Amino acid sequence: MSAPLPEAFFARDALDVAHDLIGRHLRHEAVTLRITEVEAYRPGDSACHGFRGESARNRPLFGPPGRLYVYVCYGIHRMVNVVTGPEGEPQGVLIRACAPVEGLDVVAARRGGRTGPVTLTGPGKIGAALALDVAWSGHPVFEAGGVEVLPGAPAAARLIGPRVGIDYAEPVHRDAPWRVAEADSRWVSVRKTLRPL
Repeated sequence: MSAPLPEAFFARDALDVAHDLIGRHLRHEAVTLRITEVEAYRPGDSACHGFRGESARNRPLFGPPGRLYVYVCYGIHRMVNVVTGPEGEPQGVLIRACAPVEGLDVVAARRGGRTGPVTLTGPGKIGAALALDVAWSGHPVFEAGGVEVLPGAPAAARLIGPRVGIDYAEPVHRDAPWRVAEADSRWVSVRKTLRPL
């Protein structure tokens, strides 16, 4: 069984980590998912939760790197992020979509019996499939046990495009190609705004 990726893997700019996370595995208990789509949130980024400073809610986003930042969106969806960069600098990578590797029956049960790409294409679906909530914020993904990010197999080709659902951000950030996806995967959301790298 593979060991988790080291802490140093995450101690880099969010966009670099985002590209390198495609094809890696995210594991929690019986469920292992292949990461197929992510979004980078960077320092000075008006779409980033840390843009206006630190709060009790976003504290994990300020590091150290290699930890989870889980927050609730619209009072329902548990959004799973991996913190990147140096401690004190808010940045991270949102996991937008995955493909199942192990535990598909568990994922289907947690997703209301759904199967196929609709099960895991959307960031709130990842939190549900892995049974994660905000209590997991700050958890190190580079240590064995709990939630882990594993080597997997890096993607052969990637797509890039603007992030989704950030209309409130400044145009330079709203339109930046900071969403990354696996080119050959069916398990990708909002494909029409993506283009080959």
